[in-house]
Amino acid sequence: MPQEILPIIKPDELIEVNRTSELILIDASNGYGAKENYGAKHLEGTLYVDLNTQLANINADVSIGGRHPLPTLEQFSETLTSLGITPTSHVVVYDDKNGSNAAARFWWMLKSVGHNRIQVLDGGFQAAIKAGFPTSSKTEIPLKKEPYKIENWLLPLADIHEIDKVADDKDFLVIDVRDEERYYGEEEPIDLVAGHIPGVINIPFTSNLDSNGFFLSPEELKNNYMKEFGNTVAENVIVHCGSGVTACHTLLAVAYAGLKIPKLYVGSWSEWSRNNRPITTSKKE
Repeated sequence: MPQEILPIIKPDELIEVNRTSELILIDASNGYGAKENYGAKHLEGTLYVDLNTQLANINADVSIGGRHPLPTLEQFSETLTSLGITPTSHVVVYDDKNGSNAAARFWWMLKSVGHNRIQVLDGGFQAAIKAGFPTSSKTEIPLKKEPYKIENWLLPLADIHEIDKVADDKDFLVIDVRDEERYYGEEEPIDLVAGHIPGVINIPFTSNLDSNGFFLSPEELKNNYMKEFGNTVAENVIVHCGSGVTACHTLLAVAYAGLKIPKLYVGSWSEWSRNNRPITTSKKE
């Protein structure tokens, strides 16, 4: 069985590993112009994965599963196969927002189907360039491989009905990783309604990073999250964001800290806020 590796890889480590072994590099940047930017300049040898069409199965009705529901297992299997990824591949994924774009989501999804050799590039695209990783604008062709067989999502998931039951339960901890301004309803640039789920706490995903935009050390992250979790067992910790993408940044940080990965509520605020559920904008005293 391939040896499990740390979920974060530093730019200098990536350069060294790229010299000595076969990697599959993935650019998971998304948003306006992301695919065009990839075509114009990407890390040499990198393939592109699209959040909306490959890492999600978007419904016309966003109230069902939120803005970025998980794809079916069959759809994700097709994506991995199209990228030439096999169960033993060493995969490194990056984006242009240090994992908060979609790299961490791709990491979580691969990890959740039992793939061990998957890492997110610390500092993302810009950090790799600064470290001297070569770039390219040529069309990258994935290697043809056998179909990647998937049986189930193995990491824990929560749904809206579980949130209904546990958001105010003192034995559970539900974490919203959006920026404080969105959590308190001071602004809402994406979803229809501002605010947060009553009873949940706010730990912005940006607190996982230092002033230079790199992940804090595993020791610092462990210290921070152990304080937040308190006596709550990992099975009772649930993490969400706007649409189940940025929440994976925090799940990645928790894994990097050496702690058990909590549940992901994929529907997140985009689902909750469209289902006549209670909403608050109040700050705790």
